[in-house]
Amino acid sequence: MLLQIPDLLSADEVREARAMLAAADWQDGRATAGHIAARVKSNLQLPLDHPVASELGERILDRLWRTPLFIAAALPLRVLPPRFNRYGGGGAYGNHVDNAIFPIPGTAQRIRTDISTTLFLNDPDDYDGGELVIEGPFGTRSVKLPAGSAVIYPGNSLHRVEPVTRGVRLASFFWTQSLVRDEARRQILFDLDCAIQQLAADHPDHRSIDDFTNTYHNLLRQWSET
Repeated sequence: MLLQIPDLLSADEVREARAMLAAADWQDGRATAGHIAARVKSNLQLPLDHPVASELGERILDRLWRTPLFIAAALPLRVLPPRFNRYGGGGAYGNHVDNAIFPIPGTAQRIRTDISTTLFLNDPDDYDGGELVIEGPFGTRSVKLPAGSAVIYPGNSLHRVEPVTRGVRLASFFWTQSLVRDEARRQILFDLDCAIQQLAADHPDHRSIDDFTNTYHNLLRQWSET
């Protein structure tokens, strides 16, 4: 599944986030890349323990847990604290696949990266290039969204960030471990959820709503991992 989530952050929230990021100290993004990915990565990244990353990350997580579209599509069990990157001056990130497992900082827990998310913090007119290009069962998609909007896509997707030839591209990125590991099953549940919501909106007293809702929860009960 590749799904856009519009207006995850408001315009005011984006402006405040950019101001905080502008005053932050960045490091070479290769410091957090594996030995293969480091060869194709050219960007800047906030250190994982940077106070700005922590504060903005908490705000994003709070908003995520209050966003029905994200909950319905991702069925999140755990979300890795958001990270932040900056591309400019030709910076890019060549084709790569994200790590399957990440440690959760400050804990003994680990997270399986079922779903990747990129939250754009600049409007497309602010920079040239910088498209997120994702390859998957849906084909090859090029994504460049308005500031405050996000895209989620399978964590096992081959993807890249095209060179930024003008301006600066700021984004947050993070991974989610879903209650439902299998992508095809998550898609079935999401489609069923959307159909139930549409039926309830069009025909709120339809007797099938309870039946479909029961089926949804029985499938989730059968397929989920906790």
